[in-house]
Amino acid sequence: MIDTRANYGGTIPEYYDRYLGPAWFDAFGAELVRRLDGGVVGDMLEIACGTGLVTRRLRERVDPARRLVASDVSQPMLEYARTALSDCGGIQWREADAARLPFESGEFRAVVCAFGMMFVPDKRAAFREAHRVLERGGAFLFSVWDRIEENPAAAINAEVIEGLFPGDAEVRFRTPYEMHDPEPLRQSLHEAGFREVRIERMWIEVDGISAREIALGQIHGSPRSLLLEKRGVSLDDVVEKVSVALAKVGGADPWRGPARALVVKAHADA
Repeated sequence: MIDTRANYGGTIPEYYDRYLGPAWFDAFGAELVRRLDGGVVGDMLEIACGTGLVTRRLRERVDPARRLVASDVSQPMLEYARTALSDCGGIQWREADAARLPFESGEFRAVVCAFGMMFVPDKRAAFREAHRVLERGGAFLFSVWDRIEENPAAAINAEVIEGLFPGDAEVRFRTPYEMHDPEPLRQSLHEAGFREVRIERMWIEVDGISAREIALGQIHGSPRSLLLEKRGVSLDDVVEKVSVALAKVGGADPWRGPARALVVKAHADA
């Protein structure tokens, strides 16, 4: 098993930011931030900030006088984000586990997480922690991927990689797409103390990026690249196979296809 906490280093953040950002993370991040209450009048915490794509948008949205804390469990990701946003002041960077947040109760007006909750092993603990650090009535806003079948680029990538290692349970990786059912999400949030839970499905049309660029991001921008290398395969060969498969479905350059996610907004009860 690849430990994402320890292995998001090297060139992985760069590939993630350079290719997966333009493909879909930046567009979904913009939509997520747009759903914040207008003129947020309180301090804000971002969980799983990654390379800082959403962090920049949050800093632009939040009152400059208010504190923005960007956190991630991966120190390499944090360092990449800190460098990438060196021109963007007023951000505190903290290494933090979403299930054990190092903050006081009621410290924030809003907690935001873009495509990070899927990777937290104890999601109920993460929801409880988000509730704990929010002030009463504070907003918890996060996004998760819809089912993999609704995200063709991801489904094609998975089909190609899994086809190289039939029956290899470690290679099969569906964790990012396992929180697509609204009802368990709603139930877990209610159990954590949230109210006014709103869940909406959102989609974007991917365009302006090539099939090869998407494949580069999917392979080199993920710790799974370490697992593939461990299995003795050439990453360049895998990128080529994924590129060809993507082009058959959405074209080579640009690649076009949908990407779908769920956006969740809830408020902390007393």
